[in-house]
Amino acid sequence: MKPDLMQTPSSSRAAGPRLVLAAAALCGALTLRAQTVPFQLAPVVVSATRVAEPSSNVGTAIDVVSGADVERQQLTTFAAALSGVAGAPAFATGQTGAATSLFLRGANSNQTLFLVDGIRLNDANTDYANFLGGARIFPTDSIEVARGPQSTLYGSEAVGGVVSLRMAPGTGQPAETVTAEAGSFGTVDGVVTAQAALGPWAYNVAVSGEQTQNDRVNNALDSTNVALRLDDQISTDLHIGATLRGLVQRYGDPGDAFTNNLLDYEREENWLATVFADFRLTENILSHLTFGGQERRFVAVVPAPGRPAQVSVTKNLRGVLDWQFTARLTENNLFTGGVTAESGSTIATGFGNINKHQTLFSYFGEDEWTPIANLHLTGGLRHDDYNTFGGATTGRATLAWLIANGMVKVRGSYGSGFDAPSFLDLYAKSAFFVGNPTLRPETSHGWDGGLDIYLPGDKTTLSATGFQTDYGNLIIDNFNVFPGTAQNVERARTRGVELSANTILFNHARAKVAYTYLEARNLSENTALLRRPRNSLAADLWSDLGGGFTAGVGGSYVGRRPDVDARTFATVIDPGYTVVRAYAAWQASQRLTLKARIENALGRQYEPVNGYPQPGTGIYGSVELKF
Repeated sequence: MKPDLMQTPSSSRAAGPRLVLAAAALCGALTLRAQTVPFQLAPVVVSATRVAEPSSNVGTAIDVVSGADVERQQLTTFAAALSGVAGAPAFATGQTGAATSLFLRGANSNQTLFLVDGIRLNDANTDYANFLGGARIFPTDSIEVARGPQSTLYGSEAVGGVVSLRMAPGTGQPAETVTAEAGSFGTVDGVVTAQAALGPWAYNVAVSGEQTQNDRVNNALDSTNVALRLDDQISTDLHIGATLRGLVQRYGDPGDAFTNNLLDYEREENWLATVFADFRLTENILSHLTFGGQERRFVAVVPAPGRPAQVSVTKNLRGVLDWQFTARLTENNLFTGGVTAESGSTIATGFGNINKHQTLFSYFGEDEWTPIANLHLTGGLRHDDYNTFGGATTGRATLAWLIANGMVKVRGSYGSGFDAPSFLDLYAKSAFFVGNPTLRPETSHGWDGGLDIYLPGDKTTLSATGFQTDYGNLIIDNFNVFPGTAQNVERARTRGVELSANTILFNHARAKVAYTYLEARNLSENTALLRRPRNSLAADLWSDLGGGFTAGVGGSYVGRRPDVDARTFATVIDPGYTVVRAYAAWQASQRLTLKARIENALGRQYEPVNGYPQPGTGIYGSVELKF
């Protein structure tokens, strides 16, 4: 397995809060009301089956993070929003805005698929790390995390699981929210959001800008996020819409604490857009069609006094056509099938000198059968065909059985996944390393089983899951030959237990806890996989104190884990760490809310990735106005 050192990808120049001010004027004709989502034990999910249904009916281990929860906890990034999900440790090579990698259930950092408004954000050649580290989550966003191999529905990269980010359609009367925040490390942050449903059509728009110096020299972040969704209900049988989401940022990159680069920086621009339609073909057949595209540009700049700067540029372009249909075959049988076609290209001027184009065509089918009341079974197959390395076929089956009057769900799943080789693996050209065009995709086979318990009163859910995933054909860079090349040679295994609780303790208090025990081994070398903590815990407690006051405290514990020493490159065991945060809000009136938060409240010195220190205690305050 590749050492997974989380090479820092890209960032981009951002217009920062200046765009927020411009957006405020633009949104003057629009409006949004920040909405509070009630506590839901069984929310409707899409990613588990590609069909909207209650999470209580699916056999996939799945978590839902609402934008309202993220707003309540005053979390500011995509990565922070995932911090409370069991089995989802994320580690950043830097501070706010830095490249961040997710190790879902111990999978390698390139083995989780991110979907944004229905289309893929990443593939073997397009990195998600800067988007995860810097993208903003807005109040009307939602995140679904489906754990375990999911390639049967989504194809490559869905080896460890899928993380899906979606923006909800606009609702209600026109309303607007403007939020301004300032705090430690020279941080200035602004958000403008607006939404409405006006007869058959609706809009939802959000813009944010942030500037911060972080806590190191040459570590400033200047970022802008944009999200937009438009919907139009043409008729009872036809609904159309469009989405747009973008991240533009510039991140000063000092490197590790032993390097302290004073001038290096990165720029990232990542834009994704879709046009979609939902239409009824017959009384029992529904169809969903998506046209989408992505454009990403990453630039890494290494200035050199007295000579031209070293500049490496990566450009990713992708076009997507995805069509699926859902057919009600009988009262107890639902079939979902579809096809996906993608065309993508990558130009990378850095190591490997890549300029390649790739096409993909895939088709899938999944059947959901309810042979008796409260027993839901699914089974599916998919085939993906690439013009570069060939094809891969994957399958998946799940079970969800509600017993004890629906208070207990017994669930299980078994599935396979694959991860396509990158252009760098296949076609790299350099003096010391060349690609290997005979590479096969990396593979995974995994199972899980667990219980979800819904206690009376619809106020508490408890979950326990055991899992194991085996990985094969893992690609490594072999430098024992000259020139070095990529080869399929290694195997790995991850297994563990995930426990979580989500409860309303009493009328005005809510608690969430998630614990993960993980064993992750490289079977070929009989060594532990890097940056996979054996024990990790996240918790959050929030209460409505009355009089418009709310307050909460959250924390996370990350246990000991192997890593690479940033100075000596030897394998070391990094110590565990605990980080605590606190937040509070006062709704002074229907229009005005004042908020405050403290990050790293205990002032801990810690490094999620060896050599990359995190900020000390930070204090922030914000004003939110609704119109």
